[in-house]
Parts: sequence; C-alpha cells; structure tokens
Amino acid sequence: MTDLPHRAEELICRLELEPHPEGGFFREVYRSEERIPQHVLPERYRGDRVFATSIYFLIPGRHVSRLHRLCSDEVWHFYEGCGVRIHVFDDHNRYHESRLGADLAEGELYQTVVPGQTWFGAHPTDEASFALVGCTVAPGFEYSDFTMENAETLLDRFPEHQAIIRRLL
Repeated sequence: MTDLPHRAEELICRLELEPHPEGGFFREVYRSEERIPQHVLPERYRGDRVFATSIYFLIPGRHVSRLHRLCSDEVWHFYEGCGVRIHVFDDHNRYHESRLGADLAEGELYQTVVPGQTWFGAHPTDEASFALVGCTVAPGFEYSDFTMENAETLLDRFPEHQAIIRRLL
C-alpha cells in the first residue's frame, strides 16, 4: 500500500478495511437483524433480505469501482478525501453522472442515490488522493444481488461514453 497517501493507509488500518472485489477497500459496518421475506420482495430477489446494510468504502485515487450492478438502491455518502464521479447507465439507454464530495460550489453533493438494476462505476477526481465514502443498500446487500460480469455490451449501447466505460471495466 506504499503508493497510497498516508491518510488513506491510516484509514484502511483504523477502519479495518479489506480489498473489495470491484476495487478499493471496504468493511461492512451495519447489517439489520430484521429480515424482509422473499414473498413480499420483487421477483429479482432470490430469498429473504435484511432491511439494510452499510459499508465504509475507500477508493484510492488511481483505482476505480468497476462497473457492476445491484438489485437494490444504493445511497452513497461522502466522508473524506477528494470528490467521486459515479457513472450510471440504465436499461433505457440513459447515462447520468453523480458528483459526490464536499465542493458544493462545483456541484458535488454529500450524498447521492444509485438506483437498483443500473450499471454503475466510480472513480476519485484526484489520482494523487483518495475518497472515503459510505454505501447504504436497502433492501440489504447480498453477494447474490451483485453482478460484475463483462460489461462490454455497454460499449455498443453507449458509444458516446466509451472512454468512461473502458476506464471502469
């Protein structure tokens, strides 16, 4: 981890973060004890789900959160470091960029929502820095709801965003 800013290394140690499959480092900090039964959830869920889950997520400046999708909505909360750009691609061939961070004058927000069932990925705005965020998922996150398959088909659907998509693969 010697290529990371000292503060990022400190946060990874103090918050006990581990490598995340999509990139960066994470640790689950909350998982509801109550469950939602499968029969009241939409068909996209296979099994019961907890009400909500939450993680710390640190993305080093040269890293990305690779393109993936979840069944549930995910709320991103900004904590520390540089801003984050979250790129969202939906099934209606629409693209949206959310800007997360503390620079409100530049259009960044302290929190934003990524709708469930959309492809999305993210990257810090400063390659020499890092971003520490929180991600809250409801109904709660399960790895069976997480898809990070080859997203090359997005290149055909969104030719005007090829540079962004390639960066996030």
